[in-house]
Amino acid sequence: MTKIDPSLYLNNQSRGSFSNALGKDEFLKILMAQLQNQDPLNPMEDKEFISQMATFSSLEQMMNMSKSMDALVNNQSISPVIEYSHMIGKEVTYLKIDEETGEYVQPAEKVKSIVEAVSQQEGSAVLELDNGKAIYTDEVVRVNHPSS
Repeated sequence: MTKIDPSLYLNNQSRGSFSNALGKDEFLKILMAQLQNQDPLNPMEDKEFISQMATFSSLEQMMNMSKSMDALVNNQSISPVIEYSHMIGKEVTYLKIDEETGEYVQPAEKVKSIVEAVSQQEGSAVLELDNGKAIYTDEVVRVNHPSS
């Protein structure tokens, strides 16, 4: 009979960062250790083995799906076009800017227009309006449903 190495006892293991989540690598290591150390006179039944392999396959598929979902969320949150696409068809109000000076017209004059498209310029969302203007989203002072 083989002797168990005392260094493998739980009380000899570091208690640093322990995670309850087992990944596919840990699952595969456990399965391989189980296969290597099984009793040759009482081997694991086929049903058990198939069940464990199905569990392993399921775990791997869930991990792949999780990675895909994370990538999808990251891609959507990065794009300002997607972030502001809900404004298409909405009426926006913004302060009129003098095209020569780039300053707001005094006294303050508000302009209303419908958002036709959203584009990206230098990492910021730009609203393309039905009056031919294009404004940055931070210029908008009001958003509402278009009046008929």
